[in-house]
Amino acid sequence: MRAHVANTLHDIRNLGILAHVDAGKTTVTERMLYLTGATYKRGEVHDGTTVTDFDPQERDRGITIFAAAVSCEWDGHRINLIDTPGHVDFSDEVERSLRVLDGAIAVFDGVAGVEPQSESVWRRADRHGVPRIAFVNKLDRAGADLDAAVESIRRRLHPAPLVVQLPIGREDGFAGVVDLLAMRALVWDGGVLEAGPVPGQLLEEARRRRRVLEEAVAELHPGALEEFCAEPSVSEATLVAALRELTGSGAGLVVLCGSAYRDRGIEPLLDAAVRYLPSPLDVPAVRGQDGQRRPADPGAPLAALAFKVSATATGRLTYLRIYSGTMRKGDTVLDAGTGRTERIARILRVQADRHAETDQAVAGDIVAVVGPKAARTGTTLCAPDDPLLLEPPGATEPVVSVAVEARRGTDGDRLAAALARLAEEDPSLAVRTDAETGQTVLSGMGELHLEVAAEKLRREHRLAVSVGRPQVALRETVGRGVSGLLYRHVKQDGGAGQFAHVVIDVEPQDEGFAFVSAVTGGRVPREYVRAVEAGCREALSDGPLGGHPVTGLRVTLSDGATHVKDSSELAFRAAGRLALREALRRCAMVLLEPVVEVTVTVPDEMAGGVLGDLSARRGRISGSEARAGAVVITAVVPLSEVFGYATRLRSRTQGRGTFTTRPAGYAPA
Repeated sequence: MRAHVANTLHDIRNLGILAHVDAGKTTVTERMLYLTGATYKRGEVHDGTTVTDFDPQERDRGITIFAAAVSCEWDGHRINLIDTPGHVDFSDEVERSLRVLDGAIAVFDGVAGVEPQSESVWRRADRHGVPRIAFVNKLDRAGADLDAAVESIRRRLHPAPLVVQLPIGREDGFAGVVDLLAMRALVWDGGVLEAGPVPGQLLEEARRRRRVLEEAVAELHPGALEEFCAEPSVSEATLVAALRELTGSGAGLVVLCGSAYRDRGIEPLLDAAVRYLPSPLDVPAVRGQDGQRRPADPGAPLAALAFKVSATATGRLTYLRIYSGTMRKGDTVLDAGTGRTERIARILRVQADRHAETDQAVAGDIVAVVGPKAARTGTTLCAPDDPLLLEPPGATEPVVSVAVEARRGTDGDRLAAALARLAEEDPSLAVRTDAETGQTVLSGMGELHLEVAAEKLRREHRLAVSVGRPQVALRETVGRGVSGLLYRHVKQDGGAGQFAHVVIDVEPQDEGFAFVSAVTGGRVPREYVRAVEAGCREALSDGPLGGHPVTGLRVTLSDGATHVKDSSELAFRAAGRLALREALRRCAMVLLEPVVEVTVTVPDEMAGGVLGDLSARRGRISGSEARAGAVVITAVVPLSEVFGYATRLRSRTQGRGTFTTRPAGYAPA
């Protein structure tokens, strides 16, 4: 164990653990905490004793639902870890975490390799520019194969995986790894690491793989190439420096391996995290929405982003990543979005559901604070005399809805307050009242997401609630457009009237909404053009087929006319809204429904029945692949047809089939 106190920003690592559900993220995190001395015993997912899966629902279901932050010390560095969910329904929780991380460890199953949600979180990390290293886990399982897992990484995620270890033994016989950089064997006996020479039977293979690693690094790094050409071999120091640079730029991906459950491979993984992943000083200075940059400097003005809000028994916690400056207990800070000031009553170092109070936090820290009452996910807290507004994490639109009502009529107000709190803690949940039925509708990312929210109402808020059957969020789009639609908005009821004359064209596009002005000669002034666009956006909220939101269209304002006295922004806004509604009624509209990519793994002999069932659910089969006595089937299926599929699949495959889903957009219903 090598735990020392981190002193500078160079010694801090803000890292996330990313992976598909069941790849072993939480077990990896638990072993890291144990080895660094942050916990005194190993937590196990199946026993419900893990630090990061502390919520009762996480322990009951055996999966991570909420991102949990923990800290530990290793080799003179403080590592702030965020264990993220792997289930697709909680991908927004991953998105919010990625927004504040400097690096990440991607965990892969040694048998399955890259799985659908691995790919999804990888693409999210790409969008945020988060450097990563990879850990191929579960090499002690039957069918585990490091080379096959690395090949799936190369094929589906990254063109240049750089494998720095060679497993010693296979499956049940997996005992350790050969460190190809130092050319030594690392063997775990009873959980204790012992370093020694490379076993004779592996020496030739280790030398070959070391040479392959040198060649791969030399292709990507000029400094390593120079030494590769001039010397018989590339030194360990040169390789380490090159791998760190390649990791930071994303040009290469360092790959390690092990078995977290059997305590094998975690110490080298911690060393690699410290060695290759960036500190807050190594990432670009954070940039505000106005383009202003703030360096990671404790002496600079304060800038912090709230990435998570949670209500606990002891009060409301706001989780912050501090990008610059120093925050002290008792400070007054500015909410840059609303302009109101907040007081920091307490600052807490977070260890999942346990907290240790501290007097201050500096640039590079991830902490929780008590005090801000109005801060939400995405809120920027900054120095009152030097404001800066940071870009908030993106939120995905909910795709599944259920009606929720209190079983006791007297609990209506309590239910409304509880739902408001849930939506505040999790921005991917949305609450609304249906105008036609008067029902309260809760919308989220999937069936499990809504199940978890309903269970929180019952457990934490002690409410007896009834939940309706899930309904998907439909959309409408333009199949065939119209051109030259003329709309005149004229109102005269005494005093100044309203006059607006617009001509619009509507045409389909792949996704989203675009507005273009093709008006010439100043026939419609610029401020009125903006008003027409605002009116058109208002008209998108309810389409002509069933009142669903409209997407996938382009509106062109081609002509118009004004009146000297009666034209105004209000008149042109109304004209834009009413003109587009009229145009949509004349267009050929198409109803869209959300679809998901389903990946089903079943035994060979049961594949035919599963294929037939997917086809009956309106699924389009996109691939089938044999893998170690099983068949992996991928299909695109309407989301509404996936509800209840887990039970159906279990009954068809005698409990031996598994499936995962990931969003695949919308398709015509």
